[in-house]
Amino acid sequence: MMWGAVLILSSAAHADSKIYGEKRISEWWNWLKSDVSETWNQPQNYDLYMPYLSWHNRLTYDKEKTDNYNEMPWGGGFGISRYNEEGNWSSLYAMMFKDSHNMWQPIVGYGWEKGWYLDSNRDFRLGLGFTAGITARDDFANYVPLPIVLPLFSASYRRLTMQFTYIPGTYNNGNVLFAWVRYGF
Repeated sequence: MMWGAVLILSSAAHADSKIYGEKRISEWWNWLKSDVSETWNQPQNYDLYMPYLSWHNRLTYDKEKTDNYNEMPWGGGFGISRYNEEGNWSSLYAMMFKDSHNMWQPIVGYGWEKGWYLDSNRDFRLGLGFTAGITARDDFANYVPLPIVLPLFSASYRRLTMQFTYIPGTYNNGNVLFAWVRYGF
């Protein structure tokens, strides 16, 4: 969660460095609203999401716990996305998958990544960013909505992207690497 907040605040780096406090927050909020609106109104891609991994960090879990956890989060999702001229990616999405306890977990959110192309054809891309959204879990107050801000990492080849997030936590809780494939069409 801390990395997501750091990334969110640093993404406003295009703002004047002499702007402080409320004005900086206001400019960042206006940028976010504009980006979400542009993504919703002018999507370039329709994206299919296919989760394939929820790995529990073995350094932070008892073996008997991990032996009973589901690490194949079957499910899927759909989203819309766009890239700006610098290669930064913005998305609105919804996904549903089987969580660690094999119960259904929904998530809806917004994702943003700073992108770096690795070749002149712009086929290979790496991304680093954040996602913010709402999820709900059976083991968290029987599906009470839970806000999230998490880091995003990705590696892409053309329209196919492997995307990852890390859910921080405490001992025997959280500390999960969650991954999915995203295909834009």
